[in-house]
Amino acid sequence: MKTSLRSYNRQARKRRIRSNLSGTAERPRLTVHRSLMQMTVQLIDDVEGKTLAAASTKEIKAKPNIEGATKLGEVIAKKAKDAKITTIVFDRNAYRYHGRIKALADAARTAGLQF
Repeated sequence: MKTSLRSYNRQARKRRIRSNLSGTAERPRLTVHRSLMQMTVQLIDDVEGKTLAAASTKEIKAKPNIEGATKLGEVIAKKAKDAKITTIVFDRNAYRYHGRIKALADAARTAGLQF
């Protein structure tokens, strides 16, 4: 029961956050997924329903900790610049904005993405 309630609350938070965010081709949505084994990020154009760029800690051979999240933020910012994307909408995906999520966002900002 406790697990299902926790899952239900997380999905409700995700729906609340996602209802206010939408990505376009000029300003795609940077969505984050984290697990114990890896972190993944995607730049998504919600109008077309396409993923413009993606990266994961598994791809860059990093651990899913704060250092890995920092590297991942730099990698996704480089891929975004290669795709000529400078501004994004950040979707934290029902995760609290601290720790790995904050490290990823700060690294992406310092690498040149604006959000």
